[in-house]
Amino acid sequence: MTEAAPDRDGRVDSWRGRYPSGVSDQRTAFQIAIDLAILTIRDERLAVLLIERGKPPYAGRAALPGGFVRAGEDLDDTALRELSEETGLDGRTLHLEQVRTYATPGRDPRGPVASVAYLAIAPDLPVPVAGTDAARARWEPIDHDRLGHGWLAFDHDTILADALERARAKLEYSPLATAFCGDTFTIGELRAVYEAVWQVRLDPRNFHRKVTGVNGFVLPTGQRRSPPTGRPAALYRRGDATLLYPAMLRPGTGRQ
Repeated sequence: MTEAAPDRDGRVDSWRGRYPSGVSDQRTAFQIAIDLAILTIRDERLAVLLIERGKPPYAGRAALPGGFVRAGEDLDDTALRELSEETGLDGRTLHLEQVRTYATPGRDPRGPVASVAYLAIAPDLPVPVAGTDAARARWEPIDHDRLGHGWLAFDHDTILADALERARAKLEYSPLATAFCGDTFTIGELRAVYEAVWQVRLDPRNFHRKVTGVNGFVLPTGQRRSPPTGRPAALYRRGDATLLYPAMLRPGTGRQ
């Protein structure tokens, strides 16, 4: 290993000393962007917020909302700003978490862009508004047949697929499903979340037994909701559990 050489101002660039001569000239200045996989349940189906891009590249194509990090912002600041611009929501009131970073060379034809993807979840999200580079925005039921086959611009198929798998997995061991519900909900409404995200049908009685058997998952409010037809259903709210034990294992995984 060669000894690190000082910069013009006298500081040592330790990166430069690790590589052969000339390699340091090839260092890439990435732009940093945020992409948002915003999920909600609409008409008992899992839906994602998509924009139609109004500018090149991929003008006219569907894509996840997002944008570049501005001067003075950290990653969470950008995610919260984009959420506000695209949905009118205060991101601090909903579930928001980082999924991973995507920086494959060539993923953006404009140049090197590293994108940090976020998963956002909330109930009953409003009709979206188009952002600065979008022709329009809409809630779209997730098309699992098209996902992974160039449905979305850039590498957003991959980002959405990864965000979906994160949500599916966390429904097993965390109370994430309640993020799709309002402050109070019925066990049937909670079951509809699991069915929409997992793409399965669950036995109502078995599901009720499992959910109420997990300590701290949901708590009864003592109130009932009267549906248009049928008997009133008991209302619940999220409990204080952060991990579900026993876990709500996903059907078809071979772990039931």
